[in-house]
Amino acid sequence: MRLAPNLHRVGDDLVAAYLVLDDTGVLVVDAGLSGHWRPLLRELAAAGRRLEDVRGVVLTHGDTDHLGFAERLRRDHGVPVFVHAADAARARGEDKPHAHWGTWRLGPTLRFLASAALRGGLRTRYVGEVVEVHDGDVLDLPGRPRIVGLPGHSPGSVAVHVPAVDAVMVGDALTTRDVLTGRTGPAPAPFTDDPEQALASLDRLAEVDATWVLPGHGAPWRGGAAAAVAAVRDAARALR
Repeated sequence: MRLAPNLHRVGDDLVAAYLVLDDTGVLVVDAGLSGHWRPLLRELAAAGRRLEDVRGVVLTHGDTDHLGFAERLRRDHGVPVFVHAADAARARGEDKPHAHWGTWRLGPTLRFLASAALRGGLRTRYVGEVVEVHDGDVLDLPGRPRIVGLPGHSPGSVAVHVPAVDAVMVGDALTTRDVLTGRTGPAPAPFTDDPEQALASLDRLAEVDATWVLPGHGAPWRGGAAAAVAAVRDAARALR
């Protein structure tokens, strides 16, 4: 799905990854589920690109529904996979989440689990080798992505800010579709290790100058980072 010139989404409102294109190649942010491999190939082809153009995968965190095809790109095509140092062990499968589910409803939860299972969510391929990054790093990859540390959802949760496409990919720092309740709109994400820390970290996201806020779950938000954070905080207060 083309969102804007040089900015594409792979997947849907349940699980999504993103592509940034420039003259140097393709940046992949998050890798969805393993079943998103063919959608990735289709999206690259629609953009006139090939697998050989992918220069790197940057993970917003190391949870399994963001690892998807990352190891396949690394192992079979030599594409490096970048993740915050605090989530490196999680991405390699050496450390497991300690997440809080929060509120859930049967119907939306079953839809999410069934969709994930159909797309390979029960067959996680952890990443054999990762390149560790840190808060503030600007990576020598297409779009010159900047790493913004947002610990809380996981210890190494980050946003990936790409000024070249006026976008910030936030992983599960927030959601615009709660996959466990079906609620839409900016809100705290489920499956969060430390919900209070995750909310506090949003202060940093609010400072990011980007129109597009692109979550791992939910519809793209085009109202700016500060407005998205304000809406998340409103939703968090309403849920208390």
